[in-house]
Amino acid sequence: MPCEVKAKERAGVINPILTCQPCGSQFASIGIKDCIGIVHGGQGCVMFVRLLFSQHFKESFEIASSSVHEDGAVFGALNRVETAVDVLLMRYPHVKVIPIITTCSTEVIGDDIDGVILKLNNELLKEKYAGREVHLIPVHAPSFKGSMVSGYDVAVKDFVSYFAKKDKPNGKINLITGWVNPGDVTALKHLLAEMQVEATVLFEIEDFDSPLMPDGNWVSHGNTTVADLTGTADALGTIALNRYEGGQTATYLEREFDIPAIVGPTPIGIRNTDIFLQNVRRMTGKAIPQSLVRERGLAIDALTDLTHMFFADKKVAIYGNADLVIGLAEFCIDLEMKPVLVLLGDDNTTYPNDPRIQALQEKVDFDMEIIMNADLWELENRITNEGLELDLILGHSKGRFISIDHKIPMVRVGFPTYDRAGLHRHPIVGYAGAIWLAEEMANTLFTDMEYKKNKEWILNVW
Repeated sequence: MPCEVKAKERAGVINPILTCQPCGSQFASIGIKDCIGIVHGGQGCVMFVRLLFSQHFKESFEIASSSVHEDGAVFGALNRVETAVDVLLMRYPHVKVIPIITTCSTEVIGDDIDGVILKLNNELLKEKYAGREVHLIPVHAPSFKGSMVSGYDVAVKDFVSYFAKKDKPNGKINLITGWVNPGDVTALKHLLAEMQVEATVLFEIEDFDSPLMPDGNWVSHGNTTVADLTGTADALGTIALNRYEGGQTATYLEREFDIPAIVGPTPIGIRNTDIFLQNVRRMTGKAIPQSLVRERGLAIDALTDLTHMFFADKKVAIYGNADLVIGLAEFCIDLEMKPVLVLLGDDNTTYPNDPRIQALQEKVDFDMEIIMNADLWELENRITNEGLELDLILGHSKGRFISIDHKIPMVRVGFPTYDRAGLHRHPIVGYAGAIWLAEEMANTLFTDMEYKKNKEWILNVW
């Protein structure tokens, strides 16, 4: 079989592709306005995650910690949650939403965050903060299973299931973006605006790219409100762009409130952006305007300039979040490239049932490996010891040393990206994203030719 799906053969992990579930839950929480999450665990469970966010977005984010120490790990640390909620409410009068996010240590010792939230609602909030709108939401995110992908998925579902309430139709669609960048949200909102479609964007993170103002520093936060989350039950329908980053929330809203749901595909490239717009058209009855037809034409023209002459048969390795990686693989195939190694970096055992992966297995006519529960050693080992030859690597910054050591050009895409400036401002979704991504890949290949002083003939420069 040219396209083979298999699990990593080794036990243990060497140089992980993804980080833990609490990271994903924290990423979802900072997309909500007037929300500061409390991570119930050690201080490092917040410190290192905030560092990743700050490195990637070059901004500051507010996330709190219950700061569990050795005594709490032995005797339980629910008192730390009670103290943390009280301090947070005193210090931040604007805060309305406080998710309590567990970690591996507090899940192992069995701290009952659902129970302590019930206690806080009946005691502290009634006695000390009576009349104030406060929502305490349990988010279970043990980091001994799953990854930041599943942690994000769990948190989105927990937020929506807590707030969603049926009232009257609001004429909007729910757009669950998944783990994207501010530039992606801007591009998606542009597509919907051209179609005159109103949407509740989960999560509205354009302000993650925050200004530096004369009156002081700006703390970044999302702009999805409590009212937005509540109104998800009154939408025309839900479109989740990613199967593993919001897909279960779309199916929850369909099951509980009879809100039609469409999950995927991730709108990377022309083909998947076309499907996304057709899904919006069917859900809303709005026509696709000529302006988007023209944008599509510009994108096709830009890709045609590059595909056959420069991309054909180029061998690519891709790693990162599953929906992103699958979307990139589909895009590369449309560009006549060969994604010979695809690394899915977590322990989700349902990947072989993904219809996109099954379609790759049926249609791919070159040797292609899709590795589940992979780490970056899978990439390193194939290059070093198994003779894998690559023309390009697509992935986040953690794989940069493989690129450097083996002199393989690399395009940074995904989270976290901290060794290139401003990539979070550039979309990879939609027609604009297709242009940017293809041109970034082409320019990376051209630069590599210059450094290696070979294959200059391919540029047809006389």
